[in-house]
Amino acid sequence: MNGFVDAQVSVLYFAKSAELTGLKSELITVSSNVTSVQLWQHLEEKHPRLAVLRDQVVLAVRQEYVPLSEQPLTLREGDEVAVIPPLSGG
Repeated sequence: MNGFVDAQVSVLYFAKSAELTGLKSELITVSSNVTSVQLWQHLEEKHPRLAVLRDQVVLAVRQEYVPLSEQPLTLREGDEVAVIPPLSGG
């Protein structure tokens, strides 16, 4: 027994990510102990069009920015995860 449980979290989509998914938000269930890369892969599996953002996107968990990496996240039931695509313009 590894002690990891699933957590239901709210995913908020902004700007281009909302356009690509057709959603502003959704509830998903993921392992409570997941890396940001694994979380992104889960979102990409649900919404393959998000793949175009992979190299530029930043996630925010509990309103703290999290780069896509192998660093473990600890998600809790009811957490908010924001998908923040790059801002357009220069």
